[in-house]
This record gives sequence, structure tokens and C-alpha cells, in this order.
Amino acid sequence: MSAVPPVPSASTTFAPTLREVMLRPWWIGMLAFALLVAAVFAWLGQWQLSRAVDTSPPAPGQTEQVRPLADVVEPGEYLPEPLVGQRVEVRGSFVPGDFDVVSSRFDRGIEGFWVTGQLRIDPGDIGSTDPTSLAVAVGWTDDRAEAEAAASALDADPARDVTVTGRIISDEGPALPPRGADPQEMTRMSSAALLSRWSDTAGLDVYRGYVTSAESFGGLTAIDSPAPDERSNVNWLNIFYAVEWAVFAGFAFYMWYRLAKDAWEKELEDLEDAAGGQDPGDAPARDGAVAAESAPSSRD
Repeated sequence: MSAVPPVPSASTTFAPTLREVMLRPWWIGMLAFALLVAAVFAWLGQWQLSRAVDTSPPAPGQTEQVRPLADVVEPGEYLPEPLVGQRVEVRGSFVPGDFDVVSSRFDRGIEGFWVTGQLRIDPGDIGSTDPTSLAVAVGWTDDRAEAEAAASALDADPARDVTVTGRIISDEGPALPPRGADPQEMTRMSSAALLSRWSDTAGLDVYRGYVTSAESFGGLTAIDSPAPDERSNVNWLNIFYAVEWAVFAGFAFYMWYRLAKDAWEKELEDLEDAAGGQDPGDAPARDGAVAAESAPSSRD
């Protein structure tokens, strides 16, 4: 007679496969959550990509076309990036006593000083009856004494009813003077810092940006203010962010897989511990071997 085939015992526990664990309701629900998270990340990536390419970039040479200041920016507003360095024109009068010297100004690679003044804008030029002022850099010199002398001369006899043409630049923000320097020294071109030194500022509207005048005043050298570089219509920083969101979307799926696999491995360990430290996958074979040993021999 042939040997009796091994018969697994009724108490044998079969180890689940990873696929079986992933198909359980809990992990299917977790997969749906991962899909939702990935969809949000994918939408954010698409949003970044839509901002990465400017479909209507400024025309070449646009900053060189002189435009009225009122058409470029409003008082108190931040200067939009495409308009930084735009040539503008504005009419007004310089306020006596409000000329200052700003140090650490480089012109063609040479360090020097700017003389700046408060230009009280002609109300008809901006269509507003509110007093409005603009910081204007009126000239450069590499000699501090010359800069201070020019500022004093302009304070005593400022230009009246002038038309200023120049480039409008974003405010540099105030900064503390270097250690050991005069605490009143200005090293940044900041409208906010200048406003604290100007006179007659009650109810005054002020432009955040400042203008570098193409024409010098007070016998100073005209400021060298070259045209800004042409901007690319591709923003690589936004593209980098879009790639990051795509990586995050993939990571959401990886986290679901990793957690499901950890749960499967933990379940195998628990079954192994329950089987007395033996591999639960070997249980059917062991039970079959015991059954074969206990079965009567064919010779009997």
C-alpha cells in the first residue's frame, strides 16, 4: 500500500501574503486616503507649473520707454517685479531742508555717495489732492565732503517745478549703520528711513520705491543706472517647487506601501511567536510529517 499523504491539522494557521494584507478593508481605505493626499499634491504641482511660465512676458526694451509714474505704481504699493528699473517721469518740487547723503553707493564699480531729496509731487501729475512725496537720488560723488556740500546747497536753493526722469527702484529697506560709524549715517536707500528725517509729513502719502534721476542736480555726477537685464519667461524656482510636489505625491503612495508591509511583517512575527518560534509557513509540512509517522506502515 502507498503511504498516506500528509493532512494538515485543523489548528494550522496559514501566514497571509502581502497582497492579502493590502486587500483588507483598512488598507484599502488607507490607499484611498493616500490617493486623496497625492491628488492635492499633484494639484499644487500643477499650480506651480502654471506660474512657472509667463505667457505674456514684458516686451523687450519695455523698461526703456518713459512712462508717467502714476501709470506704473501707486503710493504705498510695492513695485511689481517686471517694473523694477522702469523709466518714469514725474513733475514736482524738491522740499528745502530734506536733502540727505546716502553712503555705500557704487557707480561703475567705484564706491561713493548719493544725495537724495524729497520730491513733493505736483497733484495734477498723479490726479490726487493728497500731499504725495517721492524719494529721488539726484546725483553721485566719490567724495563725502562734496556730497555734504551739494546737499547743503540744495537745501538752501532746491529745484522748483521740475520734471524728473529716471528709473524707479524698489525700496532697499532700512539698516543699522556699521559698528563704530555715525548712528545717523544712511547706508541704504530706504523711503521709510528717509520719511523719518523729512519735514512736513503730516498726512503725507509716500511712494515705497525711489527714483534715480537721469539728470544730476547740485553739480554732482549723474548716477549710472543701466537698464535691467531682460527677464526670462521661465521661472525655474516655480518649476523646482512643482517637482517637489510630484515627489511628495509619490511619497504618499510609498508611505501607504511601507505601513502595509510593516503591518504584514508584524503579523508574521506574531504568528511565529504563537508557533513557538517556528516559521508559521512550515506548519503544514510539520503537521504532515507527524501524521505520516503516526500512520500504520503498509507492511502492517
